[in-house]
Amino acid sequence: MDLDERILALTKLGSCLRNDFIKDYSDKINEIQIVNPWFTIENIEFAIDYWGNQLNLNSLNFWLNQYRCSDINFKKILVISAGNIPLVSFHDILCVLITGHKLFLKLSSKDNILIPLILNNLLKINKEFENQIFFIEKIESKKYDAIIATGSNSTAKYFDYYFKNKKKIIRKNRSSVAVIDGNENDTDLELLADDIFKYFGLGCRSISQILVPENYDLNKLFKAFYKYKDLINHQKYMNNYDYHKTILLMDKQIFYDNGFLLIKKSKQLHSSVSLLNYFEYSNIDEVKHFLEINNDQIQCVVSKTNNKLGCAQNPELNSYADNVDVIDFLISL
Repeated sequence: MDLDERILALTKLGSCLRNDFIKDYSDKINEIQIVNPWFTIENIEFAIDYWGNQLNLNSLNFWLNQYRCSDINFKKILVISAGNIPLVSFHDILCVLITGHKLFLKLSSKDNILIPLILNNLLKINKEFENQIFFIEKIESKKYDAIIATGSNSTAKYFDYYFKNKKKIIRKNRSSVAVIDGNENDTDLELLADDIFKYFGLGCRSISQILVPENYDLNKLFKAFYKYKDLINHQKYMNNYDYHKTILLMDKQIFYDNGFLLIKKSKQLHSSVSLLNYFEYSNIDEVKHFLEINNDQIQCVVSKTNNKLGCAQNPELNSYADNVDVIDFLISL
């Protein structure tokens, strides 16, 4: 296949995801929720809709026009998937497939149903992908020309060592930040709620830290967040909420509680499920300093004026994790 054929097949896959995929595979989607309770039907459908909308001819061409994707020396690429949110590794998969490399995919046990379903549909669209897609169980370093792996900080150290002689992209833990200037209306803050609560806050693009101006009224946030009140009915989320509330009480820490979310004043970037950090800034220089010193741990920053509120979980195709250009990496091999 040439590049145009691969793009055409992927646009057809996008059409499939936008139309009948959810209905046709409703039984499998229900099964996924049983296997991994964090993957609720709502979040699975959100991920499928997102990719269905991204895989269109205009978006793919706009994305790839900045690269020279012809005359690539095709290689064997190992992608080690994470499993924190549905289809979290699909962007890496897409990058490998669209550049024509051979994909050797090690799935996470937490997300090992939905990705094969989607890729099997791609094979139905164009059987030539059978020579390009390989699912693996065992990782053997010598078999691959390059590696793309996503995991925790500890697994990243292991990957760095294990693949020390290979070209690679190794990703660690990252979190995301929202900057509030105090002029946001109710709609803006409800969009911010989507950035915080979508996928239960388990994604690297999920907001875990909010920077607010001094004396900001946190009740504005609680009001906007109320639409996610039913999260407390999710057993795993509730367990996290109860656990972290108990810890905060035992440690006699000051925190705010609206019945389904705990908000704590802290400059710590990362926060656990059901817990949100915030700190008050006195001037914009303080904001800039915080973002600068945490730059290597921040995935994205959203605000009313930059990376719009509500868009954290809807990145464009050229928004690469850790700001590492995967297409550029792949075509340079």
